[in-house]
Amino acid sequence: MVDDSALSRRTLRRILEAAGYSVVEADEGMAALELYFIEKPKAVLLDLVMKGMYGLEVLAKIKEMDRDARVVIASADVQSSTRIMAEEAGACAVIHKPLVAAEVIEALDKALSGGPILGTH
Repeated sequence: MVDDSALSRRTLRRILEAAGYSVVEADEGMAALELYFIEKPKAVLLDLVMKGMYGLEVLAKIKEMDRDARVVIASADVQSSTRIMAEEAGACAVIHKPLVAAEVIEALDKALSGGPILGTH
């Protein structure tokens, strides 16, 4: 997971670990890219608005490293234009903050199964 908010990372960690997922976290874009390269996670939960590097830029760089990367955007931005930009950049889904555990797990499970999940939330 990548989010510059410690509260969001704690919330996501709690949700994911309760569902049996292992979690690696980064608090900004460059750290996320380094961890992605080293850890090769099965999926990434990515915030859009962070210090240093915007989430869509991080998404593009992850996709350059791994065109099959499964990335779910988690953002407080609910504009349809944001969803469209995320989809065009290769995101599997966009879920909205504040995070709801069931939505997070549903999006992540579907991303990991390889199924289409865009537009579900």
